[in-house]
Amino acid sequence: MEDIISAISTPPGTGGVAIIRLSGKGSLGLASRMFHPAGGIEVDGFEPNRMYAGRIECDGFFDFGYCVYFAPPRSFTGGEVVEFHCHGGAEIARGVLKKTFSLGARAAERGEFTKRAFVAGKLSLCSAEGMIDMINAECSAQLRAGNLLYGEKLKGDVEKVRASLTDLLASIAADTDYPEEGIEEDELADIGKTLDDICVLLKSFVGTYSVGKLIKSGVSVAICGKPNAGKSSLLNALLGYDKAIVSPIAGTTRDTVEGRIEIDGVVYNLYDTAGIREEAESLEQMGIERAKNALASSDVALCLSDEDDFSAVDGVGGERLIKVFSKCDIKEPYGDYDVAVSSVTGEGLEELKGLMRARSFGGRSLDSAYITEERHYECLCRALEKCSEAAQNCGKFPLDLLTLDIREAWRALGEITGDTADEEIINRVFAKFCVGK
Repeated sequence: MEDIISAISTPPGTGGVAIIRLSGKGSLGLASRMFHPAGGIEVDGFEPNRMYAGRIECDGFFDFGYCVYFAPPRSFTGGEVVEFHCHGGAEIARGVLKKTFSLGARAAERGEFTKRAFVAGKLSLCSAEGMIDMINAECSAQLRAGNLLYGEKLKGDVEKVRASLTDLLASIAADTDYPEEGIEEDELADIGKTLDDICVLLKSFVGTYSVGKLIKSGVSVAICGKPNAGKSSLLNALLGYDKAIVSPIAGTTRDTVEGRIEIDGVVYNLYDTAGIREEAESLEQMGIERAKNALASSDVALCLSDEDDFSAVDGVGGERLIKVFSKCDIKEPYGDYDVAVSSVTGEGLEELKGLMRARSFGGRSLDSAYITEERHYECLCRALEKCSEAAQNCGKFPLDLLTLDIREAWRALGEITGDTADEEIINRVFAKFCVGK
C-alpha cells in the first residue's frame, strides 16, 4: 500500500470547492511538481495540518487554490496524505485529478483511503461500517446509530467479550498442560458460570437487532382496508402532498403506492394498497394480492374503516396492527378502534404517528446502541451458538474439546472488529464506500 492513490473526494457537479485527495509514499513530492505556494514557500517544507494558498498547475490550465499536507502516522490513512482544494467546477476537479495521474498516481478504488486507515490500525472494521452508515444516513436515528458504531462502541463491547473468552482459553490450556493436578470442581463451575454470563451478554446484543434493523432500513407501514375506506387520502395526509389518486370509485388503487415520512428521527416507508374485497375483476384482484403481500411483510399495519368493520385484515393481529377509524370529520367514531382520524382536517394524525412509533419501538429509546448491521448480527449469533454449546457441554466432555467451540466464538466476534476477518469480508465492507473515501 505504498503506491500513491488519488481521487476526487467531493460530490460530482458544480460547487464552491472540490477536494482531490492523494495518499501514499511520495504524495508530498508529487504535489511539489504541480503546486506552487504563494510567498515563495517550498512544498517540501510544508508544515503538516496547515493549509497553503497557491497555484495548481494542470495540463492546459491552472487554478488558484489550497494544498494541505498530513504527515504519517497522524494522518487519516496512516501514510502521507495530500489534499488539493480547488474551485468546484466539475472539469476543474477532473483536470487536477488527471494531472495527479500523469505524475504517477493511480485511481483509488472504492473505499481505499478508509481501507488503508483500517490496515494501519486507525479504526476497526465495524467503525468503518459506522462511517459509511453516517455518510448514507437519511434520518437522525440512522445518523446516531452510525455515530455510535463509528465511535467504536460495538468494538469496545466485543473486545470485552473476546477478552473473557481469551482468559477462558488460557485457563483451560493451563489445566490441560498439567493434567496430573486435575481440575477442581469449583474451577469447573467458574468456567461454566463465565460461559453462561457471556451467553447472557451476547443474547442482549442479539436482541437489539430487531430495533436496529428498523432504524437502518426504516419501518414498513402497510395502509390497508376495504375499498373507499380512505387509504389513499390518509397516505396523502401523512405525506403532506397528493401522491395517491383519490376517487370515490371502488378499486381505483390497483398497484401499491409508496411514500415516506420521518417520525422522531426514524424513516417510515408507507405503502397505500388496493382495497381488499372478495368480488373483484382480474386486474383488481392482482392489486389485492399485492396488498396482502405488503400486509404480511409490514412492520406496522394500518387497517382503515369508516365503520366498525376491520375484517379486511382478518388473521392479522398483535401489536403491529392499528385499527384506524377514518373520516371522523363526517362520521362519529364507534366500535373497536385504536385511533380516529380525518385526512381532511388532520384530526388524529399526530396521535396516529405516536401509535406508529409506539407499535414499532415500544418505550425503547432511540439513543441507545443497537445492532444495525446484518453482518454483525450473524457474527453474534454464531458466537452465541458456540458459547451455548460450550456451556451445555461443560462438565460432560474434556475441557480441551470445549476450546473448539470457544475458539469459534472468539473468531466470530473478531470478524466484527476485523481482527479475524478474511480478505473477502474486508473487501465486501469497503466496496460500499464511494471512490474518494
